[in-house]
Amino acid sequence: MTIRNIAMTVIGVLALDAQALAASPSRPAQSANAAQAGYIVEGANFAAALRAVTHAGGQVTHGLPIINGVSALLTSTQAEALRKDKTLELFADAPVRTQSVIFGGNNGTVPDIYQRAMVGADALASQGINGTGIVVAVLDGGIPNVAAGADEAAKALALDLNGAARVPAQYDAINGVVVDSTHPYVSSVADNYGHGTHVASIILSSNTVDPVLNGQPQGIAPMAKLISVKAFDNTGTGSYASVVNGLNWILANRSSYGNIRVVNLSFGAKPQSFYWNDPIDQAVMKLWQAGIVVVASAGNFGPKPQTIAVPGNNPYVITVGAMTDNFTPTNFADDGVASFSAAGPTYEGFIKPDVVAPGGHLAGEMQAQQLLAVLHTQFLSNTDDMFIMSGTSQAAAVTSGVVALMLQANPTLTPDQVKCRLTASTASLVGANGKATYTVFQQGAGLVNAYNAVYSQAANCANQGLNITKDIAGTQHFGGPAHQNTTTGAYYVLDGNGNTIGADGYLWNQQYAKNQGYLWNNGYLWNNGYLWNNGYLWNNGYLWNNGYLWNNGYLWNQSTVAPASSPAATESWNTQE
Repeated sequence: MTIRNIAMTVIGVLALDAQALAASPSRPAQSANAAQAGYIVEGANFAAALRAVTHAGGQVTHGLPIINGVSALLTSTQAEALRKDKTLELFADAPVRTQSVIFGGNNGTVPDIYQRAMVGADALASQGINGTGIVVAVLDGGIPNVAAGADEAAKALALDLNGAARVPAQYDAINGVVVDSTHPYVSSVADNYGHGTHVASIILSSNTVDPVLNGQPQGIAPMAKLISVKAFDNTGTGSYASVVNGLNWILANRSSYGNIRVVNLSFGAKPQSFYWNDPIDQAVMKLWQAGIVVVASAGNFGPKPQTIAVPGNNPYVITVGAMTDNFTPTNFADDGVASFSAAGPTYEGFIKPDVVAPGGHLAGEMQAQQLLAVLHTQFLSNTDDMFIMSGTSQAAAVTSGVVALMLQANPTLTPDQVKCRLTASTASLVGANGKATYTVFQQGAGLVNAYNAVYSQAANCANQGLNITKDIAGTQHFGGPAHQNTTTGAYYVLDGNGNTIGADGYLWNQQYAKNQGYLWNNGYLWNNGYLWNNGYLWNNGYLWNNGYLWNNGYLWNQSTVAPASSPAATESWNTQE
């Protein structure tokens, strides 16, 4: 059996999952003095993992059938006993604190609502495309008490544009508590931190009353329905176990409250293994396979290469980087990729992010008593209750709203088809000379365009060469077409014949473009097809001969303590851009 340490992005309280306990046999009594630590234990199936942990005397905290496992509290003696079972995988659920980046260099508290117009959502709204009938799940820190609906933030999420209730369920993945029409409201599902509220409002807020909105709804898809899954606590922290438990609940209940079509994941951890070994990546592949479009933030660890976070490093999902209008929404010449936005390639050679979306200084709903607003009152608008944040969290939220619009217009689209049409309809950022200012490793296919994506007829252009069924089963794994020149350090892309692509935008010498005068080129810039979405068999000997992938060693080592530098799962604070 392999013991791998999960470099936890956040620390959280693990509470007992009622379903897991109900399925568990009795356990031997624990010594009151025996120190316990959190683990994720995977087996051949869920029952095998549950049986092994309970037989060892461990305390099951969550049943995780989505990854054939459970999360558990184990003593060192129990963990050692499980390590001897070669049919199990044991992951140390080690905690770290959230990462912070000091604010600075922003335009104060003037809200800038530029995202709807920039991605074309306003044009679609005039045609009645506003997210109607689409259910979006947001796995984050929860939302305000929509049952009370007493303030602007709660109403904007609780009600759609017609004033109809649109939150059929909430789930507390930390404590395993459901709130829906048959389960009364409990305060544990509420967002006392603010991040989940902000992200959800960017996706689907129905607020039209703030003067800055000029009568337009704040959210990209203001008629969509919302499922809120709380996996992060009231300080914005959580655990691998709570995140995977939240994903497990979404998969199990995808048809219970309508039909969940989109999941927004605005968090990220630095990869500690190949994507197919990471429990969160394993879970999001199950969602994608089940027909749910997964939108993940690229992470705020840029601008250096190979900084894409988990689960954005997963080749199947839609990974979103952040761009900014530089506080000048009518001047495109100073637009650019935000300096904090994570860049590819992934350690397996995939080109990420897939797209970029507005993520600089976005205004969203925030209650004045939520912790972020209390700690950072300078970013709570002086004229209304909007709060200004920057991050790939916000960019992912914009994109989740765009996906909801696409699915309303064409409900039959599969996740691969959504990704294909989204990436094929972007605008690429180029300089005054008409050449790419950023490479595919920084901007992916380019800026999302909701209008073009809704009417796109592109086909068979995403996740080609990949096989998610075999990937999940562990019979095949895949790598992407990216390489690094071991002499110059430059990143480049190979075509299907193993030849270096010399086209503009496919070579990156790790320099960061800024203030060069930009233009969004609506002609499709990348003229080599949809190569960055392709995958190649891991073991075919073609891709992996340059030795750069995982050049820091196999990061998921045999230790049981997470590195002190492990990043936060919820968005870290960034300079407003």
